[in-house]
Amino acid sequence: MVKVSHLSKDFETKEGKLEALHDVSFEIKAGEIFGIIGKSGAGKTTLLRILSQLERPSGGEVLINNSVIAKGDKVITNNKIKKTMGVVFQGYNLLMQKTVARNIEFPLKIAGVNKTKWDKRVNDLLRFVDLEDKKEAYPATLSGGQKQRVAIARALANSPKILLLDEPTSALDTLSTSAIISLLQKINQEEQVTIIIVTHEIGVVKKLCQRIAVINEGKVVDYGTVQEVFANPSNIATKQLLGV
Repeated sequence: MVKVSHLSKDFETKEGKLEALHDVSFEIKAGEIFGIIGKSGAGKTTLLRILSQLERPSGGEVLINNSVIAKGDKVITNNKIKKTMGVVFQGYNLLMQKTVARNIEFPLKIAGVNKTKWDKRVNDLLRFVDLEDKKEAYPATLSGGQKQRVAIARALANSPKILLLDEPTSALDTLSTSAIISLLQKINQEEQVTIIIVTHEIGVVKKLCQRIAVINEGKVVDYGTVQEVFANPSNIATKQLLGV
């Protein structure tokens, strides 16, 4: 479903060129939960932004459902592909002056969905993420776990086939983290959504992901099933993540 081939990304800084990604290649199968893991500054979020068509690469190619969305240094806009993707950013990015319901309906409104249909969709999503009692609440009154549920519900509003999440549990306590893991498993199994998660939290990866790519200094240094990579890490960066 997602194929990344020889992807690179450079940034110009005062000190010169910074190579954020170098010759990155991997594939993500339809229906799986795939983890992109690594320490802070490894290039994970940059990679996620390219996959979500928010960042232009410097080279290489990205295909989603056999359609090219990035090639060389260009983003190839494909509205059909964009509609199949939902993104949850680190920090929630909720509209603080709008209620939970208004936050979730926002992408439906932009997409021109009929109001009657979007009302039903919002109610269905509130039920799905177990926040029916928070429909008219404002984000400031919610816990971190509840805010993340709202962000996930909003990303699901237009029924995407791919859900991308940037560090979805990094600011949550143990109980909220477990609840978000369970919700993502439910989304994957019941809605048949392919999930791509960027994280540095090994416990989350072990519980949630089927396959992973380990990123270090902009390069893929380990790639395979969670069991394969964790049992036989081939790179020192992976060993450090695992505490080996």
